[in-house]
Amino acid sequence: MTPLNKLHFLAARCRLTANLLSALLFTVSLVTHCHGQEPAGQASSRPSTSRPNVLFIAVDDLRPELNCYGMSHIHSPNIDALAAGGVLFERSYCMVPTCGASRSSLMTGLRPSRNRFVNYLTRADKDAPGITTLNTHFKNNGYYTVSNGKVFHHLDDNIVGWSETPWRPSAKPYQLAASLKLQGRKDAKGKQLRGPAFESADVEDDEYADGMTAAKAVADLQRLSKQDQPFFLAVGFMKPHLPFVAPQKYWDLYDRESISLPDNYNVPVDAPAEAIHNSGELRAYHKIPPKGPVSDEMARSLIHGYYACVSFTDAQVGRVLAELKRLGLDDNTIVVLWGDHGWNLGDHTLWCKHSCFESSMHAPLIVRAPGITGGTKTAALTEFIDIYPSLCELAGIEQPSHLQGRSFVPLLHDVTTPWKTAAIGRFQSGDTIRTDQFRFSEYTEKNGKTTARMMYDHSNDPLENANVAEQVQYSQQVIELNDRLNREKGK
Repeated sequence: MTPLNKLHFLAARCRLTANLLSALLFTVSLVTHCHGQEPAGQASSRPSTSRPNVLFIAVDDLRPELNCYGMSHIHSPNIDALAAGGVLFERSYCMVPTCGASRSSLMTGLRPSRNRFVNYLTRADKDAPGITTLNTHFKNNGYYTVSNGKVFHHLDDNIVGWSETPWRPSAKPYQLAASLKLQGRKDAKGKQLRGPAFESADVEDDEYADGMTAAKAVADLQRLSKQDQPFFLAVGFMKPHLPFVAPQKYWDLYDRESISLPDNYNVPVDAPAEAIHNSGELRAYHKIPPKGPVSDEMARSLIHGYYACVSFTDAQVGRVLAELKRLGLDDNTIVVLWGDHGWNLGDHTLWCKHSCFESSMHAPLIVRAPGITGGTKTAALTEFIDIYPSLCELAGIEQPSHLQGRSFVPLLHDVTTPWKTAAIGRFQSGDTIRTDQFRFSEYTEKNGKTTARMMYDHSNDPLENANVAEQVQYSQQVIELNDRLNREKGK
């Protein structure tokens, strides 16, 4: 063989070897694709099915008056079961005690300020333009995102962050004809008036909005379980938000005669006027006086209705969690349940939220996640802006640089981990800070001038019955907390 022929032979042999190698690589790629794996060293162009799903459950106006929080008079077996399999946060705090602002802060991971996240009508896309919200961040990282019920206050807020159009139930506000008749009344100026503050009707769960939301979430789980893509399913329940409407069977869980008014059914000693409101959200309902206290009979009915709605929502949470388990998805799904803020049931003579008291700022938070030992509780101070970074870490997603919270994943692994020493929030002109021992609040004008302040010593006054901000023995703590609050609050 001539040297030239040898060269041609070697070249042909190399081409054959290269072709065989290429064919072999293609075969390996095809086989691993069929088995849902990617060849080593190659970047995946498909979503990773190994990533955990996220079931994100929001409950409107839910205070931590639940059996799993030590309140044995409340019937909440499904939320209790979730807590038994996850981590319960005993001291978790919203950023703003009103729905639109609270949800916008949580979903953006940003602190509120005097001009950002102010009231219930807050929109995240307006108050924080250009900020990537939690749902959008998960969508951008390969998740299929779905919104059912009330997640953002406004249905079309950050709509680009959902993989499909957000859904809410189209249900009547009441089921009883008498209630609907009252709902349709108009005042002398033609303004439509609200109906009664509560209703018990002998109907099935799905006649009310939250029952419809649970049914939709169950159907979505069935659909999403068949997709080759991790999902972020947000389910927002409306109750126990006013009006307190729920099927009769949930009212029957409670003995009205055993319901008592709160132990702090009075204005705290030396509380500033800025801290007390007229419970305006409640005043709009039928038979609620425009000002002053409600009757003891009405107060018991309101508390009874709130309890019934908590149990109603608990049952809907149970339906969704049961379907998650039936589909075999519970082992690879992060479940987070949170109430958007606290709620007053006559505490300090207040109804609804809208205050800097503990009863408005304190809200439940429960997290169950793959690889996390369940049945534990943590007393660590946590803020709702911590939820966004925590879900990112649990899902293995990089955290956006704008986040102002701190991932609490270390707490999920070890509830005794040293943690934050303060939780900060605000409402209107009041900024408030909660430490291990104290809650301190300062009320200011727009120019920064202080108009009032209050402080409660939780070591001996957990119901916040006496404002000690002006007592000389607490002067040093007031100075320190006031300084820290002004350094760390949203600007």
